[in-house]
Amino acid sequence: MTMFKKAVKSFQWGNHQVTMETGEIARQAGGAVIVNVDDTVVMGTVVASKSAKPGQSFFPLTVDYLEKTYAAGKIPGGFFRREGRPSEGETLISRLIDRPLRPLFPEGFLNEVQVVVHVLSINPDVPADIPALIAASAALAVSGIPFAGPVGAARVGYANGQYLLNPTRSEQTTSELDLIVAGTQAAVLMVESEANQLSEEVMLGAVVYGHDQMQTAINAINDLVREAGKPEWDWTAAPKDEPFIAKVTALAEAPLREAYQIRQKGARSDKLKEINKEVMAKLEADGDVDAVAVSDIIFEIEAKIVRSQILNGEPRIDGRDTRTVRPIEIRNGVLPRTHGSALFTRGETQALVVATLGTARDEQIIDALEGEYRDRFMFHYNMPPFATGETGRVGSPKRREIGHGRLAKRALIPVLPSAEDFAYSIRVVSEITESNGSSSMASVCGGCLAMMDAGVPVKAHVAGVAMGLILDGNRFAVLTDILGDEDHLGDMDFKVAGTANGITALQMDIKVQGITKEIMQVALAQAKEGRLHILSKMQEAMGSVRTELSAHAPRMVSFKIHPDKIREVIGKGGATIQALTKETGCSIDIKDDGTVTIASTSAEGMAEAKARIEGITAEAEVGKIYEGPVVKLLEFGALVNILPGKDGLLHISEISTERVKEVKDYLQEGQVVRVKLLAADERGRLRLSLKAAMADEGGTIEPLAASTQAVAEEVVAPGESA
Repeated sequence: MTMFKKAVKSFQWGNHQVTMETGEIARQAGGAVIVNVDDTVVMGTVVASKSAKPGQSFFPLTVDYLEKTYAAGKIPGGFFRREGRPSEGETLISRLIDRPLRPLFPEGFLNEVQVVVHVLSINPDVPADIPALIAASAALAVSGIPFAGPVGAARVGYANGQYLLNPTRSEQTTSELDLIVAGTQAAVLMVESEANQLSEEVMLGAVVYGHDQMQTAINAINDLVREAGKPEWDWTAAPKDEPFIAKVTALAEAPLREAYQIRQKGARSDKLKEINKEVMAKLEADGDVDAVAVSDIIFEIEAKIVRSQILNGEPRIDGRDTRTVRPIEIRNGVLPRTHGSALFTRGETQALVVATLGTARDEQIIDALEGEYRDRFMFHYNMPPFATGETGRVGSPKRREIGHGRLAKRALIPVLPSAEDFAYSIRVVSEITESNGSSSMASVCGGCLAMMDAGVPVKAHVAGVAMGLILDGNRFAVLTDILGDEDHLGDMDFKVAGTANGITALQMDIKVQGITKEIMQVALAQAKEGRLHILSKMQEAMGSVRTELSAHAPRMVSFKIHPDKIREVIGKGGATIQALTKETGCSIDIKDDGTVTIASTSAEGMAEAKARIEGITAEAEVGKIYEGPVVKLLEFGALVNILPGKDGLLHISEISTERVKEVKDYLQEGQVVRVKLLAADERGRLRLSLKAAMADEGGTIEPLAASTQAVAEEVVAPGESA
């Protein structure tokens, strides 16, 4: 007899065996499910408070995805030897889980909900993000918490014209697509993807394919709920105070309609705040007022006004029609001492983007569960409070900033040159200086232009556009280049980035059900139209990559040496390479395959470093004449240094055609001589000849006393005795 009431569901999902179980671990949580996908094991848990806090005005959902190093059989680094703050990867997966779950909680449900997913075991070939999303969804489904799930998810790849279901990491290396789609049985809710310039048709097909394939996981979760699910909460939304709603509407609707005729964001925002204050003042005069409730009602009125205007074919908030992109201004090279920069302005959204070039030493070293790797391309997005005319905290990046930076990075990766063609590491930073919607896509455009300004040979221009959709029954409108207000008030927002040839990144967040494949098809076609318009503006501003790097960027040269020579370049305890670095002012990086990369802002220093390394690694050639100092005199000859670290024996018989009695009569230490390499044996011993070099070059060697006398005679003045 066991103390556990354990339920297990197993199913085959593509090439993977999946097991879900509940009832044994974390039984005091509201819901807990363990998901095992081919030895990648995650635990999803959820806990919710039984009531909302008084005055709660928003839904307090938090999602945390946590990777434990023991999952990969590793001990954490650092002094304390335990996990610290979440990594960027953990933050991104936390957002990935949050996005499809959040829209499925009922309106008016304001109880605090916390979802925590732990990675307990990792198969390096099976990423943990899809199992984590399924575990979180299953935990919510069995908990009984009000939730319109379950949610399923799938990763889709694309290779050789075929879609791949949940490709392994090794399969992803040959895939042209990395797309994650999440949704319910009836609808797609979230898409996150990176693609190698694929068409809209291929991308939409991948979304549909992923939604079809995730049904297997959704059905398994439903089976688990039927066997082990907790009773559903007895929760109903608080009834709406219709008379109060009507009263607020009567006071606010007409002024709000007038406010939404103001096209400029700042003036419109000021007017909306003024209306809010006036409505509150009138309501307070009649008695106590719940400010949160009034704010919610006003938001609903605003949404109704904006949505109805657009669906009726009236101008949008800023006066545009549904297909027009805001005016675009582009300026390149705006910062004089950076490696590359661009100022991209689209309406009231502006990004100042800077590209910096570095060496292999500047690459980001990422210690992931699957193993350590290096990333040569970094994209960082920052949005300070002043960008929206507000005050606020300035410090480490928030989840939103990390997510936007990752989206922009995804969009640009497919057009980057290979490390073989462009050995630099690249960091792009987007500083959002103004924001009224679509700042992540402005970062994509500005990032591409900044890299071109820095001389990075990107394969093509990349532009991004944020789209919106408003759906009401059978009527819908797709909005190109949405504003911030349109983002909040719409039913779907999706961001599409790509070149003239195809899509490089696609992100969708769908807030309602009923968005069909046909609607998404129309939306993607309209997004392509907007993207091509922006690309034309970018090409006008900067038609091609700069051929010359900035004077402040490091120059770089790469060449190969024999791997066996690496230790000679490094020297004992790193002495040789440290001396080279210090004396030439260069950064020198040597890979295990013998690739040497030298970087410096000084062409002379770089040339000197290269020549010295080539000298250290050069192989002595028999028959070649070398010049070098005499390093030691011997009774039977002398040692002459012909290459760095390579001394050869100049035998006494090879010094002169005349008979040499004493080596010191002809040579002295430090004297520079030209010698010919006669032979080299298998042990690397070199045999040199001075007389052979003289014979080849037509010179002679005199005894030191004779040569000294000759020099003295040359410097004595006429008529003087020596």
